[in-house]
Amino acid sequence: MPIPSPHKAGRVAFTHADFVHFEIARLLIVAAVEMQSVAVGWQVYDISKRALDLGLVGLAQFLPGILLFLLSGHTSDRFDRRKVLASCYGGYAVCSGLLLLIAQHMRAVRPIYIVLVLLGVVRSFNGTASRAILPQLVPDEHFANAVAWNATTFQAATILGPSLGGILYAAFRGPSAVYATAMLIALGALASMLRIKTRTQLRRREPVTLTSVLAGLHFIWREKLILGAISLDLFAVLLGGAVALLPVYAREILHTGPWGLGLLRTAPGVGAALMAVALAHRPIPGRAGPTLLWAVAGFGICTILFGVSTSLTLSLISLICLGAVDMISVIIRATLVQLRTPDEMRGRVMSVDMVFIGTSNELGQFESGLTAQWFGTVPAVLLGGVGTLLVIGLWACIFPQLREAGELSSMESVSAPLDAVAGQSLEAKEST
Repeated sequence: MPIPSPHKAGRVAFTHADFVHFEIARLLIVAAVEMQSVAVGWQVYDISKRALDLGLVGLAQFLPGILLFLLSGHTSDRFDRRKVLASCYGGYAVCSGLLLLIAQHMRAVRPIYIVLVLLGVVRSFNGTASRAILPQLVPDEHFANAVAWNATTFQAATILGPSLGGILYAAFRGPSAVYATAMLIALGALASMLRIKTRTQLRRREPVTLTSVLAGLHFIWREKLILGAISLDLFAVLLGGAVALLPVYAREILHTGPWGLGLLRTAPGVGAALMAVALAHRPIPGRAGPTLLWAVAGFGICTILFGVSTSLTLSLISLICLGAVDMISVIIRATLVQLRTPDEMRGRVMSVDMVFIGTSNELGQFESGLTAQWFGTVPAVLLGGVGTLLVIGLWACIFPQLREAGELSSMESVSAPLDAVAGQSLEAKEST
């Protein structure tokens, strides 16, 4: 294979057409979900005026992920991941349409929560398949670059989505335009996804047994480095979930409107996107483990700084820096977990990863809303930031593998131990 020239090496993943189509679909669907989240948060708080109800927004989306993670993981390993994702994108469009109907005909939070539960079901299957499909779109030697650009696409969508959502909400004085736009964007993502032709990979057709369903849990439990990395993120996001309280900060502390909320929701994405682009061209040097610990520490510090801020400018800077340091840990974790997991059980491992990381965002929203209801908005954010710093020290002691982890390039492929986990030979593979 020809070696890319230095100025193109940082974008080598985009030489693969399927990866390009996937990134277009991902950009569109994440933007649709993010702009919709701004509208839902503002609409719910406008109706109820209670921070606890913002926490329930997260809980409604968190519970399906917890209940369905084993099923979603097995689905991604047993069926064509492209078709699973296409079905999920259609589900996103349906949820946006339902929210549009509610916004036009009702003024109550309960119907919104019902749709959010349905949205949580869709997200459970989408998140697992979306992560598991990525190694099928590029060769292994370009995978680290694909991870960095995949993260960049996600963050670009988190910049575009909230900004567009806040502008549309303010311009049309309500959420209907946001939901209608999100529905159309989701359909565009579906069209792009259907153009993908994943690389054929041999996988075992395992019988559906309790052992096969739980194989992802067993694998992560045995891989202490992976367990430490993703559980560290779980507690950091759980404790530092200040984003859930942004509608309260925007209205009552920073005294701004929907456009300001859109900027606040966008700020972490700006920092994360800038860091992801930098890491795509300059991969993380040195020891990845200590870098991960320091990055999460930076997340906690930025959360504290945001918590004490009463200035929109300082709050935006804090959130930009928060997104930047969080992106460092995201890329380390994603590269480590994906490359160390065999493709035939990648969906099940990603489903556990979703519980630790993906759904922790929603549980973190609930925790933030609950503590804000008990102690007040600012104390809740400060407690979360301090708690994150305490968790880092504890995890560094419990998981020495995190302190000792070296170059990411030296962490590739640990498929051999899987035989002991799954109880089956990896040599006997048949096409699905």
